[in-house]
Amino acid sequence: MRDDVTHRVLGLLGLGVRGRRAVVGVENVREAAKRGKLRLAVIAPDASRHSLAKVTPLLSAKRVRIIEGPAATQLGHAVGREATAAVGVVDRDLARGIVAIVDGAPSSPTGGRV
Repeated sequence: MRDDVTHRVLGLLGLGVRGRRAVVGVENVREAAKRGKLRLAVIAPDASRHSLAKVTPLLSAKRVRIIEGPAATQLGHAVGREATAAVGVVDRDLARGIVAIVDGAPSSPTGGRV
C-alpha cells in the first residue's frame, strides 16, 4: 500500500473505531464475522500465523473482503492500541470508503456490495 493510501485508510479506521463502526482485534473481528456484521477486514501483514489462522478462513467463508494493511504497530496506533493484527469494519459506508481509497476508485453509493 502506498504511504498516502495507508495514511488515509488508517485515519478512517481510527474514526471508525471511535464511532463504533469498526472493531479491533482478532477475536472481535471473528465475532463480528460470525454474526454477519462484518463488511471489511484490514489485516496486518506481520500478524502471527496463529492469528491469521484464526481469522482468515472464517473471513473467506463469510466472503468478507480482506485488505492487507500496514504493520501491526501502525494499525494499532491508528485505533488506540500498541499493536493489533486485525481491524474489522462493520459500517457499510465506511467499508465502501476504505475500499474506494484502496482500489483507487471514487466512492459510489450504488457500487458493488462491500
